Amino acid sequence: MDIFELSDRAVDQAAALNPVDATYSGIAGYDNAWPDLSPAGHSVKREFYAQLKADALACPAPDDRHQLAQRVLVEDCDAHLRYLDASGHHYELNNIESPHQWGRFIYGSMTDQTDDDWEAILQRLETTAPFMAGYQATLEEGRSVGNVVSRRQVEAVMEQGALASSDESPFDPLRQRLADSPVDTSRYLERLDAAIDGAKATYASFNTFLATYLSDAAEQDGVGEERYLSAAETFLGTRLDLRSTYRWGWDEVERLWADMEAACAEIDPDAPTLDVLERLRTSPEYAAATVDEFISVMKDRQDQALQNLEGVHFDVPEEIRTIDVQVVPAGGSLAAYYVGPSEDFTRAGSVWYPVEGRKNIPLFGEITTAYHEGFPGHHLQVGVQNTLRDDLSRYHRSLVWYPGSGEGWALYAEHLMGELGYLERPEYRVGLLGSQLMRSARVAIDIGIHLDLPIPDDVTFHPGESWTFEIAHELMNTRGFLTHDEATSEILRYMGWPGQAISYKVGEQAILDLREEWRAVGDFDPKLFHSTVLGVGSVGLDLLRERVRAQIPQG
Repeated sequence: MDIFELSDRAVDQAAALNPVDATYSGIAGYDNAWPDLSPAGHSVKREFYAQLKADALACPAPDDRHQLAQRVLVEDCDAHLRYLDASGHHYELNNIESPHQWGRFIYGSMTDQTDDDWEAILQRLETTAPFMAGYQATLEEGRSVGNVVSRRQVEAVMEQGALASSDESPFDPLRQRLADSPVDTSRYLERLDAAIDGAKATYASFNTFLATYLSDAAEQDGVGEERYLSAAETFLGTRLDLRSTYRWGWDEVERLWADMEAACAEIDPDAPTLDVLERLRTSPEYAAATVDEFISVMKDRQDQALQNLEGVHFDVPEEIRTIDVQVVPAGGSLAAYYVGPSEDFTRAGSVWYPVEGRKNIPLFGEITTAYHEGFPGHHLQVGVQNTLRDDLSRYHRSLVWYPGSGEGWALYAEHLMGELGYLERPEYRVGLLGSQLMRSARVAIDIGIHLDLPIPDDVTFHPGESWTFEIAHELMNTRGFLTHDEATSEILRYMGWPGQAISYKVGEQAILDLREEWRAVGDFDPKLFHSTVLGVGSVGLDLLRERVRAQIPQG
């Protein structure tokens, strides 16, 4: 069988196994269903990826594009198998990216303009209980063999569950969405009310289960070197020297902190750095007065960048020259995020901001975030990948995502927009440095906590001390410039999702290093470099380096 034919078939098979992934990836036909997260469901998943890997290896690979499609498919299967063999499914409970969040927020990525859309929403909502029951059974299986997450993660999820079952539940906005939809509301309202009540009751029941799980939860937050190294390899597609990476993260924190002090002095040379940051956070002078104004500013930034840079630094396919900007529903993520276009581009790519109900929304850090989440960050990256139908397999375009290259590109996009002059105000440059500092602090915190490494003796922040939640929180608050609530959410994220947070900074550095290699050979064409990096698609960093180095123009 041809590898591209196998990949096409595998997309629908994988989508049927995990309809949530299908929804987020924009693969039509699966929005009414949930994955089977029971122990039996995970066994079926393991059998699928083992067979898919064998089938992929049996395919001929006569040329470069076939070889890439084969390698990507095999490496993705390996990542799934490694995760399942390490019992990763037993630990899928955290404050940011686990089935508990899928069940509450998947509806934000579902369309709601037709009867078919609402039938899918309702079928999915009405089957929340069996979905969560399978999930609970797997957590219980893990608990029975001592594979448990930390007490801190359980307590955070229980807080989310309490909100999900309350009068301020993220399920409740579905009623307004139905009212705003062009369909005949009367056909669905009674059914929707019952489904919302059922989903709330399911989350309340799941909280009851978590209250018993809590008695066996782990007291320590770190997962240890073996689990951490495996998780980081899955996210990055490369194997790190964790201790040298930890040291590098601290070196970046120290370097960028000095740059931040200089940047804040440009705004007010007489004020301490943290005072300047507080002014940027709180002064109406540096803020959008309303949510509507904020969304307008973010949209204008996207449109301007796309218009100015298309054809100069980037080739932008026609299909992705529209970017939607949305507001995160109540109870959702505290950080902005991106959802890619659907496979057929009928759903535009969208950037989501947690600003509902706010006034005087600070802009200083959001300008660089717009470039990270939208254009030329994730929107360009994901959109270009989705258009490369002759070069990349459907499986690669739709289902493969390595944060090392993915988040690395988005952080590189922030860096590039600073170089190109799009952070034209001093406070916007402070925002970029804050973003870079926060991602560097992530490297130090994430590796340090999970490997129980001491803070180096020669740094300016708590030298020689051991990590605690409070020290990590202080670093994100004073060097990452997050608010108290944002810092709390971030530290919980690192503790519950080991290895993911370092992918941004590690991936960005890999792309910057490749750019320097290209520049070293002579005339540097930025558009050619960017199209080469994006043209590989989302791959592991080892494969990215290999493919981009092979395309370096030889003067």
